[in-house]
Amino acid sequence: MAMADAEVVGSTATPTAIPTRVRRLLLAVPLERAAVIGVVLVLVFGGLCGWLGYRVHRERSAEQSRSLFLEAGKQGAVNLTTIDYQRAAADVQRILDSATGTFRDEFAGRSDSLVNVVEQAQSTSTGTVTAAGVESMNADAAQVLVALSVTTTNLGAPVQQPPRYWRMRLSVIRVGDEAKISKVDFVP
Repeated sequence: MAMADAEVVGSTATPTAIPTRVRRLLLAVPLERAAVIGVVLVLVFGGLCGWLGYRVHRERSAEQSRSLFLEAGKQGAVNLTTIDYQRAAADVQRILDSATGTFRDEFAGRSDSLVNVVEQAQSTSTGTVTAAGVESMNADAAQVLVALSVTTTNLGAPVQQPPRYWRMRLSVIRVGDEAKISKVDFVP
């Protein structure tokens, strides 16, 4: 066993020896040049990470906006198609609360007559979203398409009327932290 120990001690090859090619390459590159290359690599990787982080942030922000606009459009369509004669004034107020701009102004101007008609006819309508999607969008506004199934009952009509199917294009805009309906078009 003493002989084996002597061989290891006398050996010139060590497990951490640097190959000759690598040693020549390291000696050929001045220290300043290596530092510059290191800094450039750090900057490149830092810039890449920053760019990727920005893209992820932008995509998350766009997805949050899309979700906000889509939910506001769906809820606005349900609000417009769900009115009960027993609480018509509150239902109309709910529509007004989710609206803005000229659409809100025009709807507010007709809201009293709508409440009267609904109460006199003892009408109840219930809208259910069957499909919805964002047609187009930017940071502050979107066009939302909503398909609905609307069931209606009233005093003079048979109890079981078949549902009506409507499609709406709602213009939705950001107002502070929420989104509101600014325009409604019925799509054939």
